[in-house]
Amino acid sequence: MRKHTSATRQGRPLWMFLPGGLLTLVVIVVPLALALYISLLDLDQYSIREWVGAEFIGFENYVEAVRDSHLPHAITISLGYSALVTLGCLPLGLAAAVATQDRFKGRGLVRSALLIPYVLPAFVVGSTWRIILQPDGIANRLLGTEGLWLNGPRSFWALVIVQLWAGWPLVYLLAAAGLQSMDTTVHEAAALDGAGHWAKLRHVVLPQLRGPVSLGLVISFLHNVNSFTLPFVLFGVPSPYDVEVLPVLTYVESFQNFEFGLSVAMAVVSLILVAIPMAVYLRAVRLDTERGQK
Repeated sequence: MRKHTSATRQGRPLWMFLPGGLLTLVVIVVPLALALYISLLDLDQYSIREWVGAEFIGFENYVEAVRDSHLPHAITISLGYSALVTLGCLPLGLAAAVATQDRFKGRGLVRSALLIPYVLPAFVVGSTWRIILQPDGIANRLLGTEGLWLNGPRSFWALVIVQLWAGWPLVYLLAAAGLQSMDTTVHEAAALDGAGHWAKLRHVVLPQLRGPVSLGLVISFLHNVNSFTLPFVLFGVPSPYDVEVLPVLTYVESFQNFEFGLSVAMAVVSLILVAIPMAVYLRAVRLDTERGQK
C-alpha cells in the first residue's frame, strides 16, 4: 500500500507529470542556466561568434553593473514608478468594478469600453500618447502649460500617467470577477442587518475581494517592472535619464553597446526583482490556504 502511494500523487501516476516536467526543463530551466552562465563571461561583439570560448570572468559583470553602469538608478526608477502605478490602479479598479456591479441599461457596453486601455497593444498606446504629449500636443493645450513631457523631470510623471491609464483595467477585471462570484445571500444578510452602502462596501465587499485584488496588484507590479515596449515607444532610446527603466537599459547595453555579458547580468538582477514579490505573494496565499483548511 505504501509503495502504491509513493508511486502516485493525489491518485495520479507520477509518469503523467513527465511531459510537463520536460517542457519546464526545456522552456525554463535550460534557458535560465544558459543565461546565468553567459552572465559570467566577458561576452561582447568580438567574442559573440565563439561565445563558448569567451573568457570566464566570474561576477565581474555584476560588479560592473552595480558600480559603473546606471543599474542602481534604473532599479530605483523601475520600482518607484511601478509602485506608484500599482497603488493608483487600486482605487480606480475597485471604483469601476463596484460602479458596474449592479445591472443597468448598457452595462455590457460600459464594461467592454473600460477594458479598451488594457487590450490595446502597448505599441499603439505608446505611439498615441507620444503624439498627445508633444510640446505642441493636446496635453499642453488642455492644461494650458508649456514644456516637455517626453524629456526632463516631467517624463517620469508622463510614464506613470500613461502606464496607469493602460494598466488599471486589470485590477478592475479581477475585482469585477470577484464580485460576480460573491454569494448574493451575503448582500441580503447585510441589508437585513441594516448595513448602509458604505458599511456593506467596507465590511462585506472589500474583504471578499482581498484575494482577486491582491493578485491583480501583484501582476500589475510585475508587469510594470518588466514593461519594455511602452517606455521604448514613448521615449525612444537612449531614454531620458528620469525614465531610464531597467528593461530599456538592458536593451541598450545588449543591442547598442553590445555588452552581452553585462546585459545578461542585468537581466538576472531583473529576474530577482520579479521573483521576490512573487515569492511573497505565493507564501501569503499558501498561509491563507492552510488557515482555511484548519
